[in-house]
Amino acid sequence: MSDTALKPTTTTTRVLVADDEPSLRFVLRETLEEIGCEVVDVADGEAARHELASGRYHLAFFDIRMPGPSGLDLLDHINESGIDTAVVIITAQNTFGNAVEAMKRGALDYLTKPFGVAEVKALASKALRTRALEEEVRELRRAVQQKTIPGDRLVGQSAALLDVFKTIGRVAPRNISVLITGESGTGKELVANAIHAASSRANQPIVSVNTAAIPRELLESELFGHERGAFTGAIDSRVGRFRDADGGTLFLDEIGDMPIDLQAKLLRVLQDGEVTSVGGKKPQQVDVRIIAATHRNLDTLVRDGSFREDLLYRLNVVPVHLPPLRERQSDIALLAQHFTQRYAEELAGGPRYLAPAAIDHLADHDWPGNVRELENGIKRALVLSNSEVLTADDFDFLNGLTTDRANGVDDLPALVMDEVEAALAAEETGDLYRTLLDRVERPLIETVLRRTEGNQMRAAALLGINRNTLRKKIVELGIQVPGR
Repeated sequence: MSDTALKPTTTTTRVLVADDEPSLRFVLRETLEEIGCEVVDVADGEAARHELASGRYHLAFFDIRMPGPSGLDLLDHINESGIDTAVVIITAQNTFGNAVEAMKRGALDYLTKPFGVAEVKALASKALRTRALEEEVRELRRAVQQKTIPGDRLVGQSAALLDVFKTIGRVAPRNISVLITGESGTGKELVANAIHAASSRANQPIVSVNTAAIPRELLESELFGHERGAFTGAIDSRVGRFRDADGGTLFLDEIGDMPIDLQAKLLRVLQDGEVTSVGGKKPQQVDVRIIAATHRNLDTLVRDGSFREDLLYRLNVVPVHLPPLRERQSDIALLAQHFTQRYAEELAGGPRYLAPAAIDHLADHDWPGNVRELENGIKRALVLSNSEVLTADDFDFLNGLTTDRANGVDDLPALVMDEVEAALAAEETGDLYRTLLDRVERPLIETVLRRTEGNQMRAAALLGINRNTLRKKIVELGIQVPGR
């Protein structure tokens, strides 16, 4: 970037420099004036506090240690007084911990002595870009308030999602089973909640069960209940999720992973409307609407013998397919604004807004993890950014992923760690194991197949799985085998 490109295009940017080293103040002044800034420099913290009170400064460089109030003290003063000044902390190597503390308190960035002219210009450029976005932020606030939908609801206006909305409207009032399909992370549970909320059962509970997350030996009891003493550890009786949902809706997520023997028992419940608990003899009548969901191809599972065809007919009275995010790119901006508004207070301590360039950057990503990945990406940026405006730079982690995919670079550990860190940074809890497993399975198999040039026998050996299992996964995930 040239110096000319860094210069403000409107009124002059005012910068305050506070450091007790005359040579350092001289370098900063010369560098900042080269790019069109108006610079005032002082030698101690008290003079800096006076300058902050007497005039508006867009950017300040504060030494972390100097006579009078320190750089951290001045940073606290700015925060407490509501002064609109971005702060860069200047620190020596042995005070690096204090620089980290400064970032936590809201500093724009920090400079470590000795620093170069290029670093100063880069930081000034960052501050100027943020300032240039201030007017856009006001417009974005209005746009966000008009377009986003609060809470856990389906967000979007693409033609594909409008078709889903229409199907929900038709099926919700009717007491029939619904099967929701779509890739992991597309929002299948949100569709189930929307159907329940628009039905005559809305005042009754909706109970969710992830059948893939519960071990086989516990799933039967979880669904149908058990009697006291029915098995080791059954100290008390339990009614089960079907009876918990009596009068309402039971959402069975990842139904494709349900063991086939339990599928038979589920089929009997759907046919007879009766539940028999584990160890029980007398069936209990239940009035439950079933909504099931899966990311797997149930027709393929039926052909493989791992899913009952008669159960599929019972569940799939009305199908609802949620398209992946890459097929409804016009929804990305709306979703990104929605998640930014929803999590800003919790993760960033106040309102945050997306710059237009950031939205364009997000729209260019293919989002293999769908809406869930976009949500995690927004959370990560909110946690790590100190600016009121999230810029494209705050989503730099997407550049690495996109470049690696485009170049065929296969760094699965790095991808997994990136997903884990994003989830942990946002303090996300829940089905992390299953989510990561879903995201890794496809690239893992695709990577090995590329390395073996499509030789499935060698690929199965490398993966440590049966060749028939590999073939089933290829069909289920829709993987294109090299050389075919």
